Amino acid sequence: MSAPSTKILDHIVHLTPPGTVELASQQFRDLGFTVIPGGTHTGGLTANALVILATGSYLELISFTHPASHYPPSSPDRQKRDSNPWSHKHPGWIDYAFLGASDPDVSIARIINERARLDGSGVEYEPEVAGGRVREDGKTLKWMITAPSEEQRRELSRFSVPIDPPSNSKHPSGVLGIAHVRILVLAESLDAQSAQLTSVVGDPPVEHSSSGYTWYLETPRTGLGVLKPRLILSVPVDDEEEEYLAERGPGIYEIAFWVGPDGKEGTSATPYGKIVWQVETR
Repeated sequence: MSAPSTKILDHIVHLTPPGTVELASQQFRDLGFTVIPGGTHTGGLTANALVILATGSYLELISFTHPASHYPPSSPDRQKRDSNPWSHKHPGWIDYAFLGASDPDVSIARIINERARLDGSGVEYEPEVAGGRVREDGKTLKWMITAPSEEQRRELSRFSVPIDPPSNSKHPSGVLGIAHVRILVLAESLDAQSAQLTSVVGDPPVEHSSSGYTWYLETPRTGLGVLKPRLILSVPVDDEEEEYLAERGPGIYEIAFWVGPDGKEGTSATPYGKIVWQVETR
């Protein structure tokens, strides 16, 4: 039995300030996305809305339900809020996840950690844990998540397996799917980060230059004509990107979307993250 793919782009996470899921949903609708309600995650700390793409990947628009000050100091809820890995992140594109194994007996963490041991890349993923949320209609969704160790989470992806993915993938902007996820890192860590991503993806980069590396990814829906996304690991190429990296640290800088011939062009902002509209070419 062959090992499952570890390069299927499942979803990308966009964070906005506490209590702003509805506002963020309207901002994305104004950009030409169809946004559907999500729900509140198990534990009540975060809520979300979703943008489903034709390729099966999706965007998760997420915010904390309350600011940290809402919870009494030293209370269990405050401790959970402060220990959440996203609690100190700047708003914008903060995370991305690959699709995990549907077989509960298959551990993606073990697969990647074994690759990393052989590659010597230093990647370490934690054992799978359960996650979930309650939809607006009251239905509870559950999934399994594995993530890299805390110090590696800015550049490396999580893996998750949603049990009941929603659908509604037509968008006024003409969006068809993800064209690329671009991650900014410091020049001195570029090669080491490339080795780690190679361990995660399971393939060497298809492009390499002094400024970055590129991998081709897969999507949940496959078949003839499905546009593949790229994962780009890059150093800053101008002053704006240098300032962004200095302020926020390594992480996702921009997301590009494939659009049809009559779709949007150029760039936009979310207003917390950069979007690039890329016309499909076949």
